[in-house]
Amino acid sequence: DSFRAASCKMVAEAPEYALPQRQVVRRRRPRGQRAAAESPRKRPLDEAFPGEAEGRGGEEGAALKIDAPATAAGTGAEALPEYRSQAIKGQKFEYLDHTADVQCHAWGADLPEAFANVGLAMYNYMTPIKGITVDESLSRSFEAEGHDLQSLLFNFMDELLFVFHTEFFVARRLRVTKLDRESWTIEAKAEGGKFSRDLHECGTEVKAITYSAMQILESPTEAEVFVIVDI
Repeated sequence: DSFRAASCKMVAEAPEYALPQRQVVRRRRPRGQRAAAESPRKRPLDEAFPGEAEGRGGEEGAALKIDAPATAAGTGAEALPEYRSQAIKGQKFEYLDHTADVQCHAWGADLPEAFANVGLAMYNYMTPIKGITVDESLSRSFEAEGHDLQSLLFNFMDELLFVFHTEFFVARRLRVTKLDRESWTIEAKAEGGKFSRDLHECGTEVKAITYSAMQILESPTEAEVFVIVDI
């Protein structure tokens, strides 16, 4: 909307906050080729067989409501072995090559943790979150809603990006406290600080979240998400 567009313009015109922008020529493969190349290695969460996620699922095997997950994103948990070579040290996320944009891949013990970690991945791409000093006075809560799981993830990340564009807030720690698949709502708490080019290392500005090749996957012991962001 016009307010968000004006806010993003404000960031671009503020030299103490503005991030470098990547100049690229966008060349995308045909949709059919992209779909084949980006096919998931696991069955999507919404296609899980009944009873596969025992104790966390409904009659279709998909989680309905998860409150207060035990593990907070950003606490330095070890990455899964199969991704360790590319994972950011001390975090559960990585960046995968993608034509023109960047694909954030994050994982966790459950879906709330994976959602939180992909949010941290986005912030970390703009500035290393290890350099952000937590200011308790800036701690904040986030809420978002959608009409399905993908729109919920999209809107959640869009809210995280919005506070960076308008308040220059960067989360150092992020925890999803509620993920409700009946009302399609999500709530999260974040601790972090205010970004400044004079104080923090500059990465590349994330301009927008996209639905392109978005994947949300889950097994009985872990969850992972893939989100391409526009840079």
